[in-house]
Amino acid sequence: MTKSSTYTATCFCGSVELELTGEPVFQGFCHCDSCKRWLGAPMNAATLWPIASVRFRKGEDLLGTFAKAPRSQRKHCTQCGGSVLNAHYDEGVSDVLASLIKDFPFAPTMHVHYRERLLDARDDLPKFSDLPIELGGTGELVE
Repeated sequence: MTKSSTYTATCFCGSVELELTGEPVFQGFCHCDSCKRWLGAPMNAATLWPIASVRFRKGEDLLGTFAKAPRSQRKHCTQCGGSVLNAHYDEGVSDVLASLIKDFPFAPTMHVHYRERLLDARDDLPKFSDLPIELGGTGELVE
């Protein structure tokens, strides 16, 4: 029997703490304008977890929520302002920032929304103009 992995993620000040169980369904870099503006960064090191795999250990009452679009509920700590997660309830996943997950072996598999990039990534990962077909995109790759 394989033991399920458990990880801890916290906001910048540590007031909000998550427990993540199992493994994410996606790991990659998102270059979309929404992620860049939300994080104030050139890209998002994203991990998508089934909503049932994400549990608040503490600080859920300290969360603020912003919904630029109905399908994305971006959550932040009201104490430090740090981003915590982006819940995509329609898709059944939460995007927990890889940089917040303690001792997580981040292993990205692709770049998405690469046509919106600010910086060129110099790696061998596939770079999708928007999203792969199986995630609802065109599947078009950027050279």
